[in-house]
Amino acid sequence: MRIKKIDFTKVVASGNDFVVVEKDKISTIHYPLYAKKLCDRKFGVGADGLLILEKSKVADIKMRIFNPDGSEAEMCGNGARCVALYLNSILNTQYSILKIETKAGLIESEVRNNDVKIKLTEPKEIKLNLAITINRRILRVNFINTGVPHTVVFVEGLDKIDVVSLARLIRYHRRFSPQGTNVNFVEIKDDESIKIRTYERGVEDETFACGTGAVASAIISNIKYEISNMKENIYKVNVYTRGGEILKVYFEREDKKFKNVWLEGKAKIVYRGVYYV
Repeated sequence: MRIKKIDFTKVVASGNDFVVVEKDKISTIHYPLYAKKLCDRKFGVGADGLLILEKSKVADIKMRIFNPDGSEAEMCGNGARCVALYLNSILNTQYSILKIETKAGLIESEVRNNDVKIKLTEPKEIKLNLAITINRRILRVNFINTGVPHTVVFVEGLDKIDVVSLARLIRYHRRFSPQGTNVNFVEIKDDESIKIRTYERGVEDETFACGTGAVASAIISNIKYEISNMKENIYKVNVYTRGGEILKVYFEREDKKFKNVWLEGKAKIVYRGVYYV
């Protein structure tokens, strides 16, 4: 049997780690299958997702996102930041503006050294104070789509929450079927900052950070509790992640409509390697 080689790059943004592969540099592979293999932390490279880069007719690159369970996601905020940094490293510049095509729409990015900002598609499907039954108790949650579906739950004592057990009940709740939902537990830190812990659909576990989850939590926190620091009609919310980094979310708001939504944080190329199939 002939052994295939897959050249990859490992990139991390705020503790969210990804395997980046260029389609042009590999022979045909079954993406869902190899997402499972590459993302496996014991027998593969280990990652929160596989990012496949393809040519695009409408942007600088097209990004396809495959979760560790093989499912394909519409969008990934930190994944998009990793791709922007990766492309910038190929261009070998300190600063660049790039466009990335995703299933959720076009994403704009700005890269300045290791600081990466992306402009997300406008949030939609905002629903507040939904009542769902979990373990025979009524739980009030909030829903928003920031490219992918997110449920936001406000709690106290965030560090003591059994995130995985509780989030799985919400993630698979019939209210969010058939696509399911990502789940964010949020604690208000101060007037312009929140702390979050996120359970990601497809990863099926808690991750150190989630870009679209940070944006979802920031926007819902702003609606419900007016959390933000506003300057010249630009709202900013600091999001403290489990990985320790503070992500920054910027947006403009008119009533409950949001536009020019940006996510900013650090990203880093960790290493390049070859995976043997």
